[in-house]
Amino acid sequence: MKKTLFSLLLLPLLALLTCCCAQNTLPESGTHFVQDALQSYVDSGILPGAISILYKDGVYEVACLGYADVDAKRPISLDDVYMQCSQTKGFCGVTVAKLVEQGLVSLDDPVSKYLPEFRELWVLESADNDTKVLKKAQNELTIRMVLNHTGGFPFECSAKRRDVRGGGWSGGAPLRQVASIAAESPLMFEPGTRVLYSNTGIDIAAAVVEAVTGMKWEKYLQKEVLDPLGMSSSTFWPSDAQLETQIQMYRTFDDRPAQWVEENSWEQRPYNDSHVFASAGAGLWTTASDQLKFYKMLMNLGIGDNGVRILEEDTVKNLLAVSSRPEGMEGYSLGLTAPQVDSEDAWFGHGGAWNTNCFVNWHKKQLRLWAIQITDSRKPWEQDLQKAQNLFFETELDNSAAAAYTGRTE
Repeated sequence: MKKTLFSLLLLPLLALLTCCCAQNTLPESGTHFVQDALQSYVDSGILPGAISILYKDGVYEVACLGYADVDAKRPISLDDVYMQCSQTKGFCGVTVAKLVEQGLVSLDDPVSKYLPEFRELWVLESADNDTKVLKKAQNELTIRMVLNHTGGFPFECSAKRRDVRGGGWSGGAPLRQVASIAAESPLMFEPGTRVLYSNTGIDIAAAVVEAVTGMKWEKYLQKEVLDPLGMSSSTFWPSDAQLETQIQMYRTFDDRPAQWVEENSWEQRPYNDSHVFASAGAGLWTTASDQLKFYKMLMNLGIGDNGVRILEEDTVKNLLAVSSRPEGMEGYSLGLTAPQVDSEDAWFGHGGAWNTNCFVNWHKKQLRLWAIQITDSRKPWEQDLQKAQNLFFETELDNSAAAAYTGRTE
């Protein structure tokens, strides 16, 4: 009886390990820092499911923790789809960086050069009850400003309000319409003088890409970034088959199991019908396997693990890996969190609202990726996760296993 009970308890754990390991063909570090640190949170149900990928010295520590669907006991895997939210911004930054490389745009070009509706902008000077006082903007709005959140735009424009059906990151309106509405709305401050985190600004940058290339931004992204890197699971419209593998969304608590959440008001079901519009500020669905390809490209200064070059080295170093904001406004580059001053210890990347994130250090060739879908900021495992990540990067690893992968491409 005891043997049977032990077997029944062991089977779910074996299923979890088998699911992740079966899909992980990466050279392994042999360490289990994250798994060891967070397993108790999984066992208690506090951590529903998450994926951790750590990389250095040519080897990876991959941990698939818990479930993509707790009720169905479906183990989480590297190929499960999830909403990466604001991590989409970095993809927009890369598309603009490509146009800069080709001499088609300059970061200090006025947005109005490509989108004429931005020639005259107004700034909200004061608001008192129903009265608003506006003044004409004195500073020229540039592409650099809309990409680094110094343009003065609110988080979302009126076309994507949450109380309107279809409102949200991948609902609401086409990019050109979002840009037009933003141009007609008052700015929150004089362009280039302050910081206000804004999906709208990133959408405006994507609208510039459309004007320059003559293509829908999502089509240009697919052609120039997603397809070359082999990111076949990344899309603004996940198929019904993909959604069968969705990492479900949860609300977390400090002392009891996480609670399933059907949807978030920013991202409304159905996820792939005609109400969904691509948004560069947030909205791209992906998998851990796909996201790893994008951030490894950034870590490798523009070249993917499959040998395809997306950007030149200097472009990544000077436009994406270091801040493009004026001094004293904290670090941010083109759709990516980046340091004001580059150094050997500098990381750049981005996070998403459902608590996903990925950051890379191009100097040391290091990467840390975390994929989870939770709707709140409560993360009782966070300190233990950070300690485990630090242990990985501090530990001297045996990377002999990486030699077998040298020269391999997808």
